[in-house]
Amino acid sequence: MSKPVPIWLDCDTGHDDAFAILLAAYHPDVKLLGISTIYGNAPLSHTTINTLAILKATGREDIPVYSGASQPFCRPVALAPDIHGESGLDGTTCLPTPDQKARSDNTAVEAMYKALSSEDAGTPWLVCTGALTNAALMFAVHPEMAAHVGGLTHMGGAIGNGFSDAPMGALKGRENEDGRFGNWTKFAEFNVYIDPESASSIFNNTVLAAKITICPLDLTHQLLATSQIQQDLLNGYQMGRGGAGPSKVRKLFVEILTFFAQTYADVFGLVEGPPLHDPLAVAAAFLPAIFEDNGGERFGIEVVTDGLHGSSDHVRESGSQCGRTVATHLPAGQQGVRIPRGVDQMQMWKMIDECLAKAEKAPFSQSA
Repeated sequence: MSKPVPIWLDCDTGHDDAFAILLAAYHPDVKLLGISTIYGNAPLSHTTINTLAILKATGREDIPVYSGASQPFCRPVALAPDIHGESGLDGTTCLPTPDQKARSDNTAVEAMYKALSSEDAGTPWLVCTGALTNAALMFAVHPEMAAHVGGLTHMGGAIGNGFSDAPMGALKGRENEDGRFGNWTKFAEFNVYIDPESASSIFNNTVLAAKITICPLDLTHQLLATSQIQQDLLNGYQMGRGGAGPSKVRKLFVEILTFFAQTYADVFGLVEGPPLHDPLAVAAAFLPAIFEDNGGERFGIEVVTDGLHGSSDHVRESGSQCGRTVATHLPAGQQGVRIPRGVDQMQMWKMIDECLAKAEKAPFSQSA
């Protein structure tokens, strides 16, 4: 049997990040080294508390958490309360109050560096499910880490132009907008948009680029948490419960999905169910075989950093391409970024269900 893949998770814990934490914390093929938090879905203080709360709910408070960047390098902070609520994790009555606090023995970047560098060269992965500010700073301060890590996965970007047939939805009031493939602006996905300079530095790192997998909206919008999926996760796929009702941790995660489903229906008109973006970035690090990449195609990525940028409706509707991820198909055999076009959706849901089954054994689910 192969050894579990060492992973450091960098996240802005909102609804889909919670599932990324669950998968990284409980899948037997992952060795979760630690978690760094970042601004994004909500302010840093909220995403850090949310991370600690999810770890308590899943019984993994042994995982160290470090509070990272509270803003981008050179941009105003942009947040997503319309999708994740003011707390970043609205919509559940089951979320526990964490007992632990973020570690203070080191900075997030140095903790990330120390954990990754302590693993054998070529084995550890950095998984980022928010802005790339923490990651860009780590590779800038410790450039040798680009050669040391086994890879980096990122949930971010949007390719468009028929890259996949995933349903994108349409922003409320702009249902007739042609050519939209971003979720923050017409052209840009949120995680890249909020710190495009950091994203650009990561994707233009020539040593790192050949080890990067990105999970853009074109991929993540294929993994929809339909009402049937929500019911299956609530009850368990193969639990054999008899008369027992759903556990507290299953109620928590399904309440998270229920809220997420409502905001995606309200904001994007996606009524089939919300896309569960972030767990895909975790899975891509330790189980790349469940992703389809058209025979191994690779891409060069450029991030547009020019143009109007901000959170106002005026800027977001201006047609600015700032934050856009432009993917250029590379000749066969040339090294570049992997951008999967598809994923085995059923295997993803079954893995999440199996991780929930393990989390049910934690004290949170056993308490009254």
